[in-house]
Amino acid sequence: MVGWLARRIIQAIIVLLAMSIIVFIGVYAIGNPVDILIAPDAGEAERQAVIRAFGLDKPLWQQYLLFLSNIVRGDFSNSFVFGEPALQLILRRMPATLELATLSVLISLVVGIPLGVYAGLRPNTGISKTIMTGSILGFSLPTFWVGLMLMMLFAVQLRWLPASGRGDTVQVLGVGWSILTIDGLRHLALPAITLSLSSIAVVLRLSMSGVREVITADFIKFARAKGLSNGRIVRVHVLKSIMVPIITVVGLDFGTTVAFAIVIENIFAWPGMGKLIIDSIASLDRPVIVAYLMIVVVMFVVINLLVDLAYTLIDPRIQREGRSS
Repeated sequence: MVGWLARRIIQAIIVLLAMSIIVFIGVYAIGNPVDILIAPDAGEAERQAVIRAFGLDKPLWQQYLLFLSNIVRGDFSNSFVFGEPALQLILRRMPATLELATLSVLISLVVGIPLGVYAGLRPNTGISKTIMTGSILGFSLPTFWVGLMLMMLFAVQLRWLPASGRGDTVQVLGVGWSILTIDGLRHLALPAITLSLSSIAVVLRLSMSGVREVITADFIKFARAKGLSNGRIVRVHVLKSIMVPIITVVGLDFGTTVAFAIVIENIFAWPGMGKLIIDSIASLDRPVIVAYLMIVVVMFVVINLLVDLAYTLIDPRIQREGRSS
């Protein structure tokens, strides 16, 4: 186990180093932020002073080495626009995005697994066919359109839920969380449901296909022969067997949800990292863009590691097979 973990950490470091190069070149080789940071009528001396202040006068490879040495210390440089550390800006917005993504993933699990198990156990019923048709819509409908329709219905027409903002928050360990208040949950409902629709469709179909594959297996027949009830067979044997692919998809989907919640955050004016990165792209605020992308890369690497660890907890045979190979 220790050797496997060490290999995974080394692989993660290599991935992070490669991605740092890609992200740095992709961001720093595009555009000139000086054109945005200073007025068009500024003199050449003022222009050169700004260039030197932000280190933009150095060759690109020197800027990268300086960037790499800084991020090892957790320093992503100061934002060109806000004039404060880029990492601090992102971490300030991160709780809002994390709670939105977490609630979205929880909704996809709570809704997708039961519906998928039902459709897998009774595939020929009208309810199951309706469920599968709904999953196709979850894949097909554009997220931004669904968000706007939900906003029009529940916020504008029915006035049941707020259309924008984060609502009341509660301070826990110095961080404000809206998920812990009733008003915050009301503000979270529409963006979280919108963000979860495609994930619900994925979890639902994985659950259904997993159940249909497992339900005919020999160990399920043996469990029935022992006299176990259908409910116990589903809870103990079927669910355990289908959870490995679901954990894989949900784990990666969480990282994807965090990274691509940008559209939903802008539609519902949710003050998370997505709104910040859109504003930073518009102003070519390179330190914030690079810091955001690197945090997303780190998040994906950590999630992959946690997913692999979860495999061994659900099915220890995976760890034994890894050792034998």
